[in-house]
Amino acid sequence: MLIKRIAIFASGSGTNAENLLHFFSAKSEIEIALLVTNNPVAGVIERVKKFELPIRIISNQEAADADRLIEICEEFRIDYIVLAGYLRMIPPAFISRYSTAIINVHPSLLPKYGGKGMYGMHVHRAVLEDGEKESGISIHFVNEEFDKGEIIAQYRVNIEKASSAEEIAQLVQELEQRHLPETVYKVVKQ
Repeated sequence: MLIKRIAIFASGSGTNAENLLHFFSAKSEIEIALLVTNNPVAGVIERVKKFELPIRIISNQEAADADRLIEICEEFRIDYIVLAGYLRMIPPAFISRYSTAIINVHPSLLPKYGGKGMYGMHVHRAVLEDGEKESGISIHFVNEEFDKGEIIAQYRVNIEKASSAEEIAQLVQELEQRHLPETVYKVVKQ
């Protein structure tokens, strides 16, 4: 059986990365084989140490270098990349090399609240300020434009009772925890 290998790219605390690692530890046909981060003090580094996962800490210059990213992924025989709170633009040549193999989770119902600068709490504040009644997550393939790749799945949550961006963030993160691993699994398993 050919095992599919995933690299997680992350820049932040690592809750989604840790959740993915727990989920895929029970899947023999898919392996999370690498963490790539551009943030040497990211919480994700500590979170994944217990999984004995290889970690590559790259500079922002390397993050912008498609050849370097391809080299790292080829070294670990990576088939798919999951962006889990990765806050760097993916170089176009890297996207071409891994066409339909780079998956991102975005904390809104795209196309709303997507694009440059729309990540994390920026999204949740905008959703609150606009008086939206629901929010959610969009799991999508990555293309050359911020948050414009083909949508794989969307999950919604009612936020009418949320009184702060932090409350919205919590509701949206619960959706990520619940749905991201299974959605990635369905894509990679095909």
